[in-house]
Amino acid sequence: MKIISTKNNLQVLHEDNHLIVVNKRVGDLVQGDKTGDKPLSEVVKEYLKEKYNKPGEVFLGIVHRLDRPTTGIVVFARTSKALTRMNELFSNRETKKTYWAVVKNKPEKPQAQLVHYLKRNEKNNTSKAHSKEVPDSKLASLDYTIIKELTNYFALEINLHTGRHHQIRAQLAAINCPIKGDLKYGFDRSNPDGGIHLHARKLVFVHPVSKEPLSITAPVPDDVIWKAI
Repeated sequence: MKIISTKNNLQVLHEDNHLIVVNKRVGDLVQGDKTGDKPLSEVVKEYLKEKYNKPGEVFLGIVHRLDRPTTGIVVFARTSKALTRMNELFSNRETKKTYWAVVKNKPEKPQAQLVHYLKRNEKNNTSKAHSKEVPDSKLASLDYTIIKELTNYFALEINLHTGRHHQIRAQLAAINCPIKGDLKYGFDRSNPDGGIHLHARKLVFVHPVSKEPLSITAPVPDDVIWKAI
């Protein structure tokens, strides 16, 4: 069953005067799009407005995005100062992003670095990973480690070095390890909730205003396979 986030069930992982970090559920849309569905950004605004009894419009800056079928950490800025500084942290790669993924096939190596050139296809909203540079492609790099062998699947921990469109999904598909439920990238069947087994597990960065180091971990969804990890 899919549980979409509302102002009353929002999973807040960290909150201060400048930032709010939430654990995104499957199906939550981070930012409004052509579907017209209510985005997570609006849900967070409603939560803040009610909690702090704020009159008028609530400021909320979108720092980064997660694909709709993906779960895990999403950071929003509550002040324009925090938004500017968080954007700089992300663009300068001064954050450490760790993801967990569940795949059907075992990667050839227990741990490795994957380097590809990703080319985005706007028409079908996918990215294809190429082993060599092709026109309009961007360098994509990550490293993975097998963290658990399950009965029918393998759990990987992934550290991103770049932040490309559908990067993890495309790069794992390129080594014949599509993510569970990810029909778009070659998995054979969808998950009942329409999501995929990709979770933004941990984010480490220096707070943009207080300058304190922050390490935030998002609990995995309530799902038999995730719980086994």
